[in-house]
Amino acid sequence: MNDAAPAPTPAPAPRRRARVRAPELIGKGGWLNTGDKQYTLADLRGRIVILDFWTFCCINCLHVLDELRELEEKHRDTVVVVGVHSPKFVHEAEHQAVVDAVERYGVEHPVLDDPELATWKQYAVRAWPTLVVIDPEGYVVAQHAGEGHAHAIERLVEELEAEHEAKGTLRRGDGPYVPPEAEPTVLRFPGKALLLPSGNFLVSDTTRHQLVELAEDGETVVRRIGSGTRGFADGGPETAAFSEPQGMALVEDGAAVVVADTVNHALRRLDLGSGVVSTLAGTGRQWWQGSATSGPAREVDLSSPWDVAVFGGKVWIAMAGVHQLWTYDPVTETVAVGAGTTNEGLVDGPVAEAWFAQPSGLAATEDRLWLADSETSALRWVDRDGHVHTAVGTGLFDFGHRDGAAEQALLQHPLGVTALPDGSVAVADTYNHALRRYDPATGEVTTLATDLREPSDAVLVGEDILVVESARHRLTRLRLPEEAVRVAAVAHRTQRAATEVGPGRLRLDVIFQAPAGQKLDTRYGPSTRLLVSSTPPELLLAGEGADTDLSRELELNPSVTEGVLHVSAMAASCDDDPANEYPACHVHQQDWGVPVRVVQGGVERLPLVLAGMDE
Repeated sequence: MNDAAPAPTPAPAPRRRARVRAPELIGKGGWLNTGDKQYTLADLRGRIVILDFWTFCCINCLHVLDELRELEEKHRDTVVVVGVHSPKFVHEAEHQAVVDAVERYGVEHPVLDDPELATWKQYAVRAWPTLVVIDPEGYVVAQHAGEGHAHAIERLVEELEAEHEAKGTLRRGDGPYVPPEAEPTVLRFPGKALLLPSGNFLVSDTTRHQLVELAEDGETVVRRIGSGTRGFADGGPETAAFSEPQGMALVEDGAAVVVADTVNHALRRLDLGSGVVSTLAGTGRQWWQGSATSGPAREVDLSSPWDVAVFGGKVWIAMAGVHQLWTYDPVTETVAVGAGTTNEGLVDGPVAEAWFAQPSGLAATEDRLWLADSETSALRWVDRDGHVHTAVGTGLFDFGHRDGAAEQALLQHPLGVTALPDGSVAVADTYNHALRRYDPATGEVTTLATDLREPSDAVLVGEDILVVESARHRLTRLRLPEEAVRVAAVAHRTQRAATEVGPGRLRLDVIFQAPAGQKLDTRYGPSTRLLVSSTPPELLLAGEGADTDLSRELELNPSVTEGVLHVSAMAASCDDDPANEYPACHVHQQDWGVPVRVVQGGVERLPLVLAGMDE
């Protein structure tokens, strides 16, 4: 007889995962939000580090900032999120612009300013946003591109906490984040402005989550609408809450204002008389592929509405988060897609076939809806016949400050557009710190003013124009000049290095590994989608178009030496629990623009990581 106690059942071994030693964090601009302390990866050893490769022009990056907030708070003693700022536009490489963006978007973790993309290259990042998870021993254990990965990272963090607690390699405690001191300005990164029937101005005080009514001088505060704390609540002027509100438009014969409540993914209504705020459209949840695209306004998800304008009896919405224009019908209280496919790019034509890239500014005239299409650095318009046209701009990768004929003129990430009395339009050319003008009668682009600081909107006031100087936290009044300012022409392209690929066949592999405890959702058909196109179109001889397989053989044209491959991928995964009749499901999606150069001896395979590791 054996009286010994039975041997305990061994704990399951932790799931083996691929690990790669994490490269050092290098950035010429240094560290922000750390109290001026400079960090290395060794300083963060023992913590779970999440690198967030972002750039502040990118709406998907801003979505990820919001996705990470809850995870940061819940795991504050074990996780350190580090934003690695990796610029697309020339302006985004300016250190002060990064400092401004960190405050503007409420980034509450350390940020490494990497203007030369040194760390981006070390980690072989190909898209904004990209998240990289580093374990407490300094190894990369996961990479995710695009949005919608917070749930997967949360589960991985919990696994890593348990594994490294058991190994004795987890170090708990306060993180390196040190908040900057608040600046006592009347406005803080204002977004848009609106001339009210009273002659006063309503300004979206974006970073303070309020609307501010200013007197006719554009400086004196008449009242503030909103609690000043990020939230989503209806009510009176002191209790209502917004989250980074942006564009506004007058409705109901000037009695009320529609507000694009951007980070709440909602449209709000402000009663100008009482100051009461209510919700017109949106649920507070972000729209994802597969969500409804029309229906009762309060029941349909929206995605980062950035501006609004009344055109043809409806409120048009610049839906920056999904690269579309939507409409809100105040009579039926419904929303619907007005233009765009959700594909990111610059394609004109019928509204149902057009492509946009983060539309961020709207202005309506009798026969045109003008829009600032920020990521393509373009000025575009929709006509009453339902067609989309481009006045200025060529695509996602060309930008600059160049006047002259519209077909060769250049803008840099404009956020606002204002109709002028003579039929021309003023463009808030945000990253050029300028106010530009396009005249449809002559087809010419000129510069009205320079030395503005990130202008994001402008309002016509008699013979003057009031410019929202967002990064100077003020409204600036300018007299509309009869002659345009002359500036030296400058042109730029995105500074990412091109991938050298061989002529002929190129294997494209989008890497997607469902998070632990999940599987691909095939209940209603294929759960993946891959869309491929190119600029110029002649770059691809074969392989363009949409399909459900995440791998594809492309054939490159040997006579086209360089271009851009546009790749859009989506995968849906659900909790893998047979006992759960209604498993939680998640959509993972990302768009890549990959500059390529066709050379002999170039690579024959192009891997793009959506989620997981390319092993």
